[in-house]
Amino acid sequence: MKLSKRLETIASFVPEGSRIADIGTDHGYIPIHLVQEGKAKHAIAMDVREGPLLRARAHIQEAGLQTQVEVRLSDGLLKLEENEADCVVIAGMGGELMIHILEAGRDLWENIPYWVLSPHSELDKVRRFLEEQEFFIERETMIKEEGKYYTVMGVSRETKAGNIEEREISYRYGKSLLESKDPVLKEYLKKEEEQLEQIMKGLSVNGTGAAVRRMEELKLELAYNKEAQDAVR
Repeated sequence: MKLSKRLETIASFVPEGSRIADIGTDHGYIPIHLVQEGKAKHAIAMDVREGPLLRARAHIQEAGLQTQVEVRLSDGLLKLEENEADCVVIAGMGGELMIHILEAGRDLWENIPYWVLSPHSELDKVRRFLEEQEFFIERETMIKEEGKYYTVMGVSRETKAGNIEEREISYRYGKSLLESKDPVLKEYLKKEEEQLEQIMKGLSVNGTGAAVRRMEELKLELAYNKEAQDAVR
């Protein structure tokens, strides 16, 4: 099965020989791919909606993997039992929803050694949450596909020290991405800088109180952006 660049990157983070649970599986492409490639022994494709599960089930049947890829209706992690998976994939959703799913599945945290996360928004909130709950981001990468930027994280429960202090730019842009001077992050930072400056230019001709307050917020965001750019040079 040929995956998109984003899904292929997510799948590449799954450790060899895993038993995986894919939360919000949609079409079931990641579990099917991992089992076909021999990277996963068994997979559970989970989604809160019946529609995506019907599509996933059809694709699993087409691939002849009914005995290796199970389909399960579940609100997040709620229907996943202890010791059914040693790697959980959560991707394709906003950061707030991802945090909610992780919180609701708190009882499983110590039984699942590895998590692959790819939030589409609010990455700073996800990174703060992970640090506060004693998760450790072991790997992180950023990719660009069809003009959009995506971040993928490999997360464990081990606590390890890093070279860059946990501060605002680490939450916003990712400590390991900054440390590795990720080339896609460099491109993203430059684009973000241009966008922030363009917005500030438009607001500069507006003298309202709201515009002035927003200008101050943007100046702070631009300062974080430039600090991050300095870190990846």
